[in-house]
Amino acid sequence: MKRSFAPIIVMNGPAAILFAAVVACFVALQAPGTEASSTVRPPVNGAFIFSYFKNNGEDGLHLAFSYDALVWHSINADKPLLTPTVGRDRLMRDPQIIQGPDGLYRMVWTTSWSEPVLGYASSKDLINWSDQQAISPMATEPDVRNVWAPELFYDGSRRQYLLFWSSTIPGRFPETDNSNLNGRNHRIYCTTTTDFHNFSPTRLFYNPGFNVIDATIARDGTRYLMFFKDETRAPVPQKNLHYAVSTDPDGPYGPASAPITEKSYWAEGPSAIKVGSRWIVYFDKYYDEKIHQHSEHVYGAVASGDLKRWEDISAQLSFPAGTRHGSVLPVSRTVLEKLLQL
Repeated sequence: MKRSFAPIIVMNGPAAILFAAVVACFVALQAPGTEASSTVRPPVNGAFIFSYFKNNGEDGLHLAFSYDALVWHSINADKPLLTPTVGRDRLMRDPQIIQGPDGLYRMVWTTSWSEPVLGYASSKDLINWSDQQAISPMATEPDVRNVWAPELFYDGSRRQYLLFWSSTIPGRFPETDNSNLNGRNHRIYCTTTTDFHNFSPTRLFYNPGFNVIDATIARDGTRYLMFFKDETRAPVPQKNLHYAVSTDPDGPYGPASAPITEKSYWAEGPSAIKVGSRWIVYFDKYYDEKIHQHSEHVYGAVASGDLKRWEDISAQLSFPAGTRHGSVLPVSRTVLEKLLQL
C-alpha cells in the first residue's frame, strides 16, 4: 500500500479512542434519498476528501484526505486519478465533486479558458470514472466568452441537480464592463438536470451588482448559503469572498454579505463545509504585498460559528504543495481505504 503521509491509518486502543472523540461531534450522513448537503458530517470512522488541480490543470484530478478538515494528505502520491479528455484545451481546473442520493459521485470542472464547455463524469468509488462528457450550457449565447468554475448542488425537494457556473456575455452588464481590466464581466448562470443529458433552459442565477465568479452552495438547516468571489479589480481591487442567503437552493439569493476574507490578499475558489458548529470556507489564496505586482498561491481558510465574525485559520492548514481551487466532501472510511490502496 502506497502512502504519502505519516499518521497510521488503522487505529486501535488509545488512538482509536482519540479519533472517535474527534469525529464524535460530526452528525451522520444523510440517508439515501434525502437532500445532499455540504453541512453533513462524515460518520464515525469517516473522513474528508478534497478534490483539486495543480499548475494549469493539464494533468487532471488530484485528491487529498483529512480526518480533522485541517491537515490534508495527498492520495495516490499526489499523482492525478483522472486525466482530462474533453474540451479544446483538455484542462481539468476547479474540479468539484458531490455525492448524489443514488450513491454516485458526480464531478464537474472547467475545461478551457475561453471555450464555453464544461466537463462532467461520475464514479462509484472516486477511482473508476465514467466516460467524460462535454456540456455546453451557454449554447444559446453565441457571444459568451467562457464557462468557468462549474458546481453542482442536489436539490432534494425537486429531485434534480442544480448546475451553475460563471460566464461573461459581452455588453450584458455595461455598468461593470471595465471592472476587471480584461473584458471579462461575469455573472452566475445555471441550469438543472436529472440525468446529465437533458437540461432546463439556462438562466441568470445570481447578479450581486458586481463582477462575480466561483459560486458554491452549502445547506445550513432550512436555508442555503452561496459563497462567491467579487472579481472586481478596478477602480478599487476587491478580489474577496462573500456569501448570500436563500430559503431555496434554486434562489433567489439575497444581497452579498460584507467580505469574509481580508484585504491583505486576494481569495478565490471557495469551498464550504460545517464541522461541528463552525463553518470553514477554504479558498485559493494569493498574497499581494507589492500592490498586486507579485502573488504567491497558497491555500487558506476562514472559520465562523455565526457567519458574522470570521477568523483566518490559514496558519492551521496543511495542504499538498500546489493545491489549487478545490472542493471538500465527506466520505466513508470504506471509500477512503480503497483510495489509500492506490
